[in-house]
Amino acid sequence: MNENDGGKLISICLPCYNEIGNIRPMYESITKVMVETGYRYEIIFTDNCSTDGTRELLREIAKTDDHVKALFNSRNYGVDGRSGRNTMKYVSGEVMIALAADFQDPPELIPEFIKHWEAGYKVVCGQKVGSEEGRLKYSLRHLYYRIIRLISDIPQYEHISGITLMDREVLDEFQKTDYDYYFRFALADMGYTVKLIQYKQQARKSGKSSYNVWRSLSFSINSMVTTSTVPLRLMTVLGIVLSFITFIIGLFYLVFKLRYWNTFNAGSAPILIGVFFIGSIQLFFLGIIGEYIGVILRKVTRQPDVILSEKIGFDS
Repeated sequence: MNENDGGKLISICLPCYNEIGNIRPMYESITKVMVETGYRYEIIFTDNCSTDGTRELLREIAKTDDHVKALFNSRNYGVDGRSGRNTMKYVSGEVMIALAADFQDPPELIPEFIKHWEAGYKVVCGQKVGSEEGRLKYSLRHLYYRIIRLISDIPQYEHISGITLMDREVLDEFQKTDYDYYFRFALADMGYTVKLIQYKQQARKSGKSSYNVWRSLSFSINSMVTTSTVPLRLMTVLGIVLSFITFIIGLFYLVFKLRYWNTFNAGSAPILIGVFFIGSIQLFFLGIIGEYIGVILRKVTRQPDVILSEKIGFDS
C-alpha cells in the first residue's frame, strides 16, 4: 500500500499509439507529480493497437507498479470517439484527468487542475494560447474554432486541448450521450461551469503524430454537422437567393433579345457559365447533405463496442 492511499482517488487516462519513446518518461513524470500531491492515483494507458513495442513496455511497467493499468484495443479505434468512452468505463477514481501521452500537455499542470476541482469546479480544461506545433497549424485551428463558434447552436469553447479534468458526476452524464459526440462540444451543452487553464502547448517529446491533415479535416466536418444545423439553413437561403438572381439574369437577357432581336447575340458562354456555377453549388450542397446523412447513419447503425484484446491491472 502506498502511503497516500488514504485520500481521494485520481484517475489519469492516457490514449497512446506508437509512443514507445514517450511512455516511460510520461509514466515517471506523472508518478512524481502524483506522489507530491498526496492523492491516491491510478494511471490508465489505452493502447490503440501499437506496433512499435509500446504494449511490451506497458506490460513491463505494470509489473513493477500497481498504480499502472492498461487497456489494449483489438484495433485502432482512433483518437476520439469509442476508444475514449470505453476507457471511461474502467475509471475507478472520483475524478478523471485525460491527457496525451506525447508531452504536448505537460503533466506538471495536474496539481493546478486538482486544486480547482477541490475548489468546486466539476470540469477543468486546458486552453491553448499558443503552440510549438507551428504558427500555420495553430492559425488554422484558430480559424476552425471561430467558424464552429459562429455557426454552432450553442456557444462553444475555443482551443480546448487534450488535457481535461472531469468529476465523476460529469463523467457519468457524458457517457449517456452518443459515442460520436465529442466532449469538448458536449461541455457547453451540459451547462457545467468550466474552469479554463491557459497554457502554451509543447512540441512532441518523441515520435510523430498520426493525426494527419485528412483526420483533422474529418474531425472539422464532423464537428460542424454535429454542433450546428446552420449549413442546412444556409443551403435553403442561398438556394432562394440564387434562384432570384438567375431569374433576374434570365429576364434581363429576354428583354434585351426581344428589344434588339437582330443585333443582340447572347452566345453560349453565359449559359455554360451558369450551368457550371449552378452545378458546382449543387455538388457542394449534396456534400453537406451527405455529411448529415452520414451522422444519421452512424447513429442508427448499431456498431460493436470497443473490443479489448487484453486488460492489465484490473480486477476480474
